[in-house]
Amino acid sequence: MKFTLIVCTYMRPQPLLTLLKSVSEQLLYPDEILIVDGSTNEETKEILEKYSFTNLKYYLVPDQERGLTKQRNFGIERVNSASDVICFLDDDTVLEKEYFSEIFKAYQKFPDAAGIGGYITNEVVWETAGIHYTPKINEYFFDGWKRKDGSRFVWRKRLGLDSDKNPGYLPEFSHGRSVGFLPPSGKIYQVEQLMGGVSSFKKSVFEEMKFSTYFEGYGLYEDADFTLRLSKSKALYVATSARLAHYHDASGRPNKFAYGKMVVRNGWYVWRVKHPQPSVKSILKWHSITLLLTIIRGTNVITTKKRKEAFTETMGRLFGWFSLFVDSPKLG
Repeated sequence: MKFTLIVCTYMRPQPLLTLLKSVSEQLLYPDEILIVDGSTNEETKEILEKYSFTNLKYYLVPDQERGLTKQRNFGIERVNSASDVICFLDDDTVLEKEYFSEIFKAYQKFPDAAGIGGYITNEVVWETAGIHYTPKINEYFFDGWKRKDGSRFVWRKRLGLDSDKNPGYLPEFSHGRSVGFLPPSGKIYQVEQLMGGVSSFKKSVFEEMKFSTYFEGYGLYEDADFTLRLSKSKALYVATSARLAHYHDASGRPNKFAYGKMVVRNGWYVWRVKHPQPSVKSILKWHSITLLLTIIRGTNVITTKKRKEAFTETMGRLFGWFSLFVDSPKLG
């Protein structure tokens, strides 16, 4: 299978260079690499001109094409017709040498797959626990592995608001556990959500669907929206043996107020696209969890050193929540 790698980037020349160096060391190398740059300067272009990466094409997009979903669609439209699969990576990731080869082993094992995601290794510490382990309230347990649960999930458990689905599936009240709650078992798990920055899809998928332009700019949760819509009719998997690190570079991110507002409004949009007519109980749960997470974020004003960021994001979340009753997102 021939494949194209698309990397959408914004004001991150050095992290992008680090990623591309890890791509150059892959056991299986892309047949095409498209860099779709939404930067407002030419620093990324200039740093790439100093290096030579095989099969790389660079695009500095105009203002009207800037933003994650627009840049992804821009890249998709320029993929070589011979490619069978399109891979997406965030510009602040670093691959292990077997990343692409493990992705394509999964496609061979599951020929029904419309998309396969990779696995982030550097965000959580997991421990083997055995199949019959009983987790503590501050632990999460899945498939013989355990990890620490954050305060938001501990409180959700105490209040009966935890997810009732496996990782990578969205409950009727939304607020599920992401694929980040899948353990590093080396297995391949079927899911209905993938993280866009560590994902791949058969090119034929994009003959029927595109990333929604509802998600402007930073595009928070655009990947959840796309893959939840896709999984209604196609199979998606996560290959936990396709490993990479994600470093969450701070450059190119929106201010915390805008981020907090997006967390709530974009989260509401994704929920209602998946479940357009949720039950009253699920509606109450969604709002309860949203307000609980806002309160927990607000306590970070006291519990962390980044007090201004915590306060600003909390205000953004509150603004986003109140705005739902006045001007909720329009479902496409």
